[in-house]
Amino acid sequence: MRAVALFIAALATVGAFVAPAGRSAVVSRAAIGQRPAVVAQPRLANVSPLMQDAAASDPAAVEAAAPAEEEAAASSSMAETLTTGAFFALWYLFNIGYNIYNKKALNALPIPYTMATLQLFVGIPYVAVLWATGLRKAPKLSVDNVKTLIPVSLGHLGTHIGAVVSLSAGAVSFTHIIKASEPVVSAALSFVMLGAVSSWQTYLTLLPIVGGVALASLKELSFTWIGFIAAMGSNLASALRGILAKKTMGGGVGENMTEANLYAVLTILAFIAMVPISLAVESPAAVMACINSALASGITAKYLWVQSLLAGAFYYLYNEVAFLALGRVNPVTHAVGNTIKRVVIIIASVIAFKTPISGLGIIGSSIAIAGTLLYSLAKSKFG
Repeated sequence: MRAVALFIAALATVGAFVAPAGRSAVVSRAAIGQRPAVVAQPRLANVSPLMQDAAASDPAAVEAAAPAEEEAAASSSMAETLTTGAFFALWYLFNIGYNIYNKKALNALPIPYTMATLQLFVGIPYVAVLWATGLRKAPKLSVDNVKTLIPVSLGHLGTHIGAVVSLSAGAVSFTHIIKASEPVVSAALSFVMLGAVSSWQTYLTLLPIVGGVALASLKELSFTWIGFIAAMGSNLASALRGILAKKTMGGGVGENMTEANLYAVLTILAFIAMVPISLAVESPAAVMACINSALASGITAKYLWVQSLLAGAFYYLYNEVAFLALGRVNPVTHAVGNTIKRVVIIIASVIAFKTPISGLGIIGSSIAIAGTLLYSLAKSKFG
């Protein structure tokens, strides 16, 4: 019950932030690539138009009103900072919740494709209610807009499937160590598919990522080849998602496609594509046999439902809040925030599941994560 109460409170919190749908501008292709679009923050002018009109006739009035303008600007800046900080806090909280509940659900029900399908579905009724009630403007998409988004949604789907399969096969910490190598895959694919060449400083930062992941995997006590391959597949799909978005989305698609609505549409398209894949890999008979086996081992049906549904709820919420949070900051802040997020998840999962990690694994993962941060910073500065 405490877990259900936590989710309800989280849902209400996110609803309070995102329901007004204050940002209605079209989301750029960068919003779903490796680095979300930087959204310009509203700033108050030092001198308002009314003060400018009054300046010619009464300079003293302008001087007297200036402190009020500065105070309003400071208040607005503080509000923006607090809002961004709240988004980051919720992003971390929901991400930790997702990884813990997802791993618990997968430990009880080792049917990763079915779980991935359920997790994609859970958020759809939530956003449908927001659209139906007008709390959030519904997106308006043409058939051509949907066709444009389908390849991107398949990249989104591959990213999710790979991560869930990896989490099912190994420890949460191990999956996130491998996921830290995503920049290497992205750089290689960008060169092959787009002909994009980065600076030598950026390529140099890939070395600690590769070396760190190799060290961590060498003596990782929870290493499995399925977990490793699935996590790398997730990296590949994530990189393809960003590249496809760059090649097809241009300046954006449709109307009312805010960060949150873009993620919702991608999730719906990914769910539609996931259903036949899940049924083909894990038949209904196999799923029922797995559930019956879990129940026979003493696990209650309530436990299975709570863990599975909360995993799906936190999955949707953390991704939606991530789109909102990362869209408000510059690339450097994004890089730092994303690196800290991965560290927080690894630490939280090690504590929650008492995962044993070798000394070499700790050193390797630290090097890989530091390399990921350096890559992001170098990419921002040198290209």
